[in-house]
Amino acid sequence: MEKILLVDDDKNILTVLKLRLEKENFEVLEATNIKEAIDLSKKNLIDLAIVDLRLGNEDGIVLMEKLLIYNPDASVIILTAFGTVDSAVTAMQKGAYSYLTKPFDHRELITEVNKCLDKNKLSKEIKSLKKIVKQKYGFENIIGKSNKMEKVLEQVGQAALTDSNVCIYGESGTGKELIAKTLHAASLRADGPFVAINCTAIPENLIESELFGYEKGAFTGAAKSKKGLISQAEKGSFFLDEISEMPLTMQAKLLRILEEREFYPLGSTKLVTMDTRIISASNKNLEEAVKEGSFREDLFYRLFVIPINIPPLRDRKEEIPKLAKHFLSKHSMIMNKDIKDFSRPCLQKLILHSWPGNIRELQNTIECAVALTKKDIINDDLIFRSRIHNETKLKTLKNAKEEFEKNYIIQLIKLTQGNISQAAKLAGKYRADFYDLLKKYSLKPADFRIKANKTV
Repeated sequence: MEKILLVDDDKNILTVLKLRLEKENFEVLEATNIKEAIDLSKKNLIDLAIVDLRLGNEDGIVLMEKLLIYNPDASVIILTAFGTVDSAVTAMQKGAYSYLTKPFDHRELITEVNKCLDKNKLSKEIKSLKKIVKQKYGFENIIGKSNKMEKVLEQVGQAALTDSNVCIYGESGTGKELIAKTLHAASLRADGPFVAINCTAIPENLIESELFGYEKGAFTGAAKSKKGLISQAEKGSFFLDEISEMPLTMQAKLLRILEEREFYPLGSTKLVTMDTRIISASNKNLEEAVKEGSFREDLFYRLFVIPINIPPLRDRKEEIPKLAKHFLSKHSMIMNKDIKDFSRPCLQKLILHSWPGNIRELQNTIECAVALTKKDIINDDLIFRSRIHNETKLKTLKNAKEEFEKNYIIQLIKLTQGNISQAAKLAGKYRADFYDLLKKYSLKPADFRIKANKTV
């Protein structure tokens, strides 16, 4: 139950406000001056303070600043008379959430209080998530360091307050499982188990027995009973990674379980109830998979209740330096090396890369560099060293046009099997002009006629 502190030197107003707020199931504390309010804030954890701007000879803004010292996570709504709206705006600039002008409708008050507390709750969830990510997974640099990932974190915070199914989507290597673990750790099911399965890693004929479990003798090789993964996730979260790869026959069975919340293990007559939150993930567009017929539409709507999209690393490159240093520290410690930093050209190379493999590719790249270096600084010659360097440099417009023109002419000659008249006609060129282009790029129609004849 949220705790609200009311501060007003008018006891009649205090009485009315208290009645309104208690009717909405809030716990209400009252004070008529700054001293009483401070005493209450020292003894209680306040979620919200509603403070009159004028408290006799005392200043509500001064009180607000003191309240926030003792309850930094609290919010403040200022009450003001019509003639002091400018002062209320000043109060907001100094930290107040909002203000209400007297007289106000009680519905307006309740609406403003609920908005304020919702914002409070979300802020606390984000702080809690950051703490969880830092303490539990050690990836404090991965989440929350760019605007896009802050938005992801906000979505995770909101989803954690519910028990709805969540679908996390994003390219391979973006950290979908980490987000799933963070969501679980921040949820009401945090004390329960987190069980994960990769739908591509289990053969189709074994998925059903792995998910639902089986009794001894249910099939050849079932020497003893086994609890299914869904049952192992009882009171917790069950993470289905790469859900788009689940066979259609298995999708139908999963849908039935999600609808009925109960199932029979293979070979068993005993019904098992399901008390598990489903978190799924995919690196494919599930809506497109539905259109193509490879994913059931009804299952899609069951799983895709709260979607969370993780942007690729190339869209949040401001995170790369800190991510790289995180992995540098991690792998230096594992390999017992004292490597201090990256050279500037090395960081530039990391930032300019498109990272199709996302964070996983970045980590592997840094691990390789740490393993190969003999110095205390990672230089750019160690980045992508194991790859064949086929990255193209930006061409001039003239070179790009000539390359396109040459390839276009080659395709035309191949298509017409060396017939220059047809090729020129298709290109919309005079025959003589087309010959000039052939000469420009040292192309001989006879070569293509020979090749064409050989393939007949």
